[in-house]
Amino acid sequence: MFTPGELLPDSERLARQSRCKRLLAGYVPEAGGLMLFSRLTIYYLTGTLANGVLWLPMEGEPFLLVRKGLERCRLESPKTRTSPFRSYSDIAGLCEKAGSPLSPVIAAEMSALPWSLGLTLQARLPGVRFVSGEQIALKARTVKSAWELAKMRVCGERHHACLCDLLPGRIRPGMSERDISHLVWQVFFEQGHCGMLRMGNPGEEVFLGHVAVGENGNYPSHYNGPLGLKGEHPAVPFMGHGNCVWQKHEPLMLDVGFGFEGYTTDKTQMYWSGTRASVPDSVLRAYDLCLEIQERAACSLRPGVLPSSIWEDACTYMQSTEFMEGFMGLGDNKVHFLGHGIGLVIDEQPVLALRFDEPLQEGMTLAIEPKIALSGLGMVGVENTFEVTSGGGKSITGNCFDLLCLE
Repeated sequence: MFTPGELLPDSERLARQSRCKRLLAGYVPEAGGLMLFSRLTIYYLTGTLANGVLWLPMEGEPFLLVRKGLERCRLESPKTRTSPFRSYSDIAGLCEKAGSPLSPVIAAEMSALPWSLGLTLQARLPGVRFVSGEQIALKARTVKSAWELAKMRVCGERHHACLCDLLPGRIRPGMSERDISHLVWQVFFEQGHCGMLRMGNPGEEVFLGHVAVGENGNYPSHYNGPLGLKGEHPAVPFMGHGNCVWQKHEPLMLDVGFGFEGYTTDKTQMYWSGTRASVPDSVLRAYDLCLEIQERAACSLRPGVLPSSIWEDACTYMQSTEFMEGFMGLGDNKVHFLGHGIGLVIDEQPVLALRFDEPLQEGMTLAIEPKIALSGLGMVGVENTFEVTSGGGKSITGNCFDLLCLE
């Protein structure tokens, strides 16, 4: 007899489905329902990471069609109506038989299917006109419930303990980036890291995060973030390189995510190899400025504030400083955002950037990551994950933001 590891509470499941329907009515009113394909979105709405298609009609209950793993789906989401299927051509008939016929216009999670499968789906359902429903599930996930926030707070507490309390006793100058990466994993796993980090942007990948010593913090990067890194190999540009050794009087940047029961927090911790007296004045000034930017942004994480205004405020504040050129990266590494939503994936909405003009809501969770690149030395900065509250952002990845000096 099998038992599931966890059941999504009924109240949670129904609230998520209702939220998606409300968003669908507001953003895509011509659609009679939402068709979803990504396993993570299906998990969000049902509690099972199914391989299949979820039909969420505006009227009536959702219907999950499963290619493989039907028994597991029924164990993990026993109140979701399910059926096996083989071909996209089966969908219409199965939905009709289940009492949830497809509507003439359907909002689809288009980025979750390769182009070839999207074309196949359209060919197999000739009576349906598909429109983009891309933003519906993404927007639904931005506001976290009390159930989700409880998981993220545990995640954040363990994240902080690993990087600020446990890891400093195990790493030291003279170690390679790869050695440090392996020690980070060791500490993370000891504290219950689930071993999985997810990215939402199609084609984007991550493994542990970025480990960069010295000038490698400015190493050219494909990743959509300010911190550069050499990584394991050109085919695996994550973690750290085995031949890059943390030298005396160099910065070490760990921009790594912690995962707990599917949810993620993001945190960057900076270390210095030497005494605090050995830290160059330019590094201390840049670091203090990053702390100021983080504090200003965190104070603005209140319901009603526009994410774009937080980015604009940071840019305005930086203009009068000596570090604007390296703010959020140098050259091609520069990014034009200050932070991002986070939850089931690292790169959720909203983004603290231009054109993100929908007001923040209480219960959103965002990572704020001000960083300054110093040419010839590396990257300086900080990152923490915050909850949006009526009193401003509340850090869930600890409240000690110090640069840590190790000898």
